[in-house]
Amino acid sequence: MTSQPLISVIVAVYNGAKTLQRCIDSVSDQTYLNKELIIIDGGSTDGTVEIIRSNQDQIAYWKSEPDSGIYNAWNKALDHTSGDWILFLGSDDYLWKNSVFEEIMPHMIKAESQGIRMVYGQVARVTGDDEISCVDGFSWEYTWRSIIIDGIGTFTHQGMFHHRSLFELYGRFDESFKIAGDYELLIRAFKEGGDALFINGLIVTGMQTGGITSNCIKMVKENAKARKNNQLRVITIPWLISYAWAICYPLLNYMIGDRNVRYLVNFGKRLVMYLSYRKKVILEHKNDQ
Repeated sequence: MTSQPLISVIVAVYNGAKTLQRCIDSVSDQTYLNKELIIIDGGSTDGTVEIIRSNQDQIAYWKSEPDSGIYNAWNKALDHTSGDWILFLGSDDYLWKNSVFEEIMPHMIKAESQGIRMVYGQVARVTGDDEISCVDGFSWEYTWRSIIIDGIGTFTHQGMFHHRSLFELYGRFDESFKIAGDYELLIRAFKEGGDALFINGLIVTGMQTGGITSNCIKMVKENAKARKNNQLRVITIPWLISYAWAICYPLLNYMIGDRNVRYLVNFGKRLVMYLSYRKKVILEHKNDQ
């Protein structure tokens, strides 16, 4: 391990001309210098390729060709990364401030010395007007239970730095998924346990609402598929709550607006995680008696 590990940022984009420059600038403006940017474009026709070409001096590798989705793009990018730690973004995501890498690096060095393969912070969900809807990101104890036990996705992948050894040990993204491939990867990597390091209070990324994961019903169904593929219990009470919420989401979004819905989603996540954790504590207490 070197004193200055290399961070690879992988960006998947398709017709993202409106936001891609912001994403590129957020990487190039990082005060931490040992970084590289990889961009995989799905064959855009809206000026995205021209933006990439105009920023070639900031990009270690890029390619534009048709692909089968975001996980296909990320997998192709992995063939061209050299980083010790890897962060995955979409073209409408951006690093929250120019010191993000500088601030998280000491935690990465600590994690690597302890054999921990994921370090993550928080993600701010922002509207098209750059207003914060909510901030996602929870402790690993809560996050692990929500992924493996409860069957819901309380994590936000854009805030997670993956050590390259994670892919060497557990493989790459399953491209049969269109929305939940990151969730399925985390199940594979952590279903038997294992630690990740959470940096509370550090916002890593701004994530614009309304992207691919806004299709709530499809996301919940793909979460179920990911659990089935990994021999985990599919139907759980939190998963059923998530499914009911996904059905209600369009109506609630129409009635009270995206920002207020996001507040409710965040509250619901915290409540479900808290109740699940309390159940665990009660069961452990009974077993100890």
